[in-house]
Amino acid sequence: MAAFWQQRGRRQDSGGLGSVIDGLGSVFDVLLANARLVLGVSGAAVLAIATLAVKRLIDRATSPRDEGDPKAEQKTLEESWQDLALIKTTPKSPKKQKREDLSEPLLSPARPLVPGEVQDPRVSPAPLGAPRAKSSPLRCLTLQEKLLSHYSSRLAVPEIQVSLVPQLARSISIQLQNFLRSKCPELPFGRLFVSGVLLDGLEVLAADHIHLMLPVVLDTGLWSLIPGEDTVVRNPQYWMIKRIDLGYFPRGCSPWDRFMVGGYLSSNVLSETLHKMLVGSINWPAIGGLLGCVIYPVVASRELKLEVKHDQVELSITLFPMVEMEDKVLLAVPPEGLVENLWLESFYRAEVSKVKELDAADSGVRQRCLRILNGVCRSHPSLHKLGGSPVTHLILHLSDTGSDWAEESLADRFQQVLEELVAYLEKGVLPSYFNPKINLFSELLEEEIDEMGFVLYRAMSEPELLLE
Repeated sequence: MAAFWQQRGRRQDSGGLGSVIDGLGSVFDVLLANARLVLGVSGAAVLAIATLAVKRLIDRATSPRDEGDPKAEQKTLEESWQDLALIKTTPKSPKKQKREDLSEPLLSPARPLVPGEVQDPRVSPAPLGAPRAKSSPLRCLTLQEKLLSHYSSRLAVPEIQVSLVPQLARSISIQLQNFLRSKCPELPFGRLFVSGVLLDGLEVLAADHIHLMLPVVLDTGLWSLIPGEDTVVRNPQYWMIKRIDLGYFPRGCSPWDRFMVGGYLSSNVLSETLHKMLVGSINWPAIGGLLGCVIYPVVASRELKLEVKHDQVELSITLFPMVEMEDKVLLAVPPEGLVENLWLESFYRAEVSKVKELDAADSGVRQRCLRILNGVCRSHPSLHKLGGSPVTHLILHLSDTGSDWAEESLADRFQQVLEELVAYLEKGVLPSYFNPKINLFSELLEEEIDEMGFVLYRAMSEPELLLE
């Protein structure tokens, strides 16, 4: 190898490379001699350092390596990188100012002078070369701080909606209650009441939807509940309401017999009857004019929906006929398909009551964590169906494990919820807290589960992505 470098050096010398280098040296000398006149002192210094570094590179490239030093090539490369670094770190000469720049102040004053104010002559302007005070770098926020900031600044519902929406919904419920009593006096409907996360303090972002619950009062001596898992649907989340003792109390003894199909109270027939009333029988323009808003029913929806437009809010109201029997709350929300006699069991009242009870016992932040997660699910299109009951039941499951729900543990619990959600999505099963037989993911498509799992899996390493 040493012979190779010596032979290569002789070839370069014999090839006239030395003369070229001598010529370059003379050019560099001329440049250095005239640099001070052309570039000034700072520019000449920069050019001198750059020239010195280039000369060293050329000398090392043409000089033969030391035969006794096996690391000579490595040292030469390191020294060359040091010389190049010397060029990069050399301060640049100040840019030549334009004529129009000379009229601008070099340093902005600390504050503008008030008209008529005389500047204190003892206060001298800062010298041109004085170093400016460095601004303190932005402090990196922890996940805990980001969650608390997100909760306080981005999840709050506008105050006008908090006060106006329940008031509008209650006024509409009074008008609807009066209509039902005059139109169907034979049907023992209970008193309409307003429900929803807004009233329970769990609403986020905007109060644009609310529920009206219409109780259907049944005689427990004429009706009984049949679990959905004991019927052809085999779904424990639904129930059927069966008419009993028809031999002793024939059809017609109950005012609700007119909504019966095959011996069961049909949620479909009842909803269709109410839908016809909402669309064709109620004078909503007159009611809206009385309340200072515009109300119109949604004709194409399977649900009993009203759209309300006010000068300050836009609101969607959903009416739910409900039955309370045997400590169960059943809603007239049948699944899509041919089965029309099913009633959906609702755990909403129990969910909210349990979460508030646990928070009151240990001053926990379950409700705060739930609101943050509901806001994330509501704002993210792929997670929209995950908010509400699934997240609430998951938080209740975690509460049974003895986890710390103090405020300083909010970030840990938030991340733990994400991890648990990913694990449940991988299985495709999230058991209900109040009935383990019920799978809260049963209504989700496989593609939706995959998309949710992918989004949450990415967020496990960077939970802040969900707060953007």
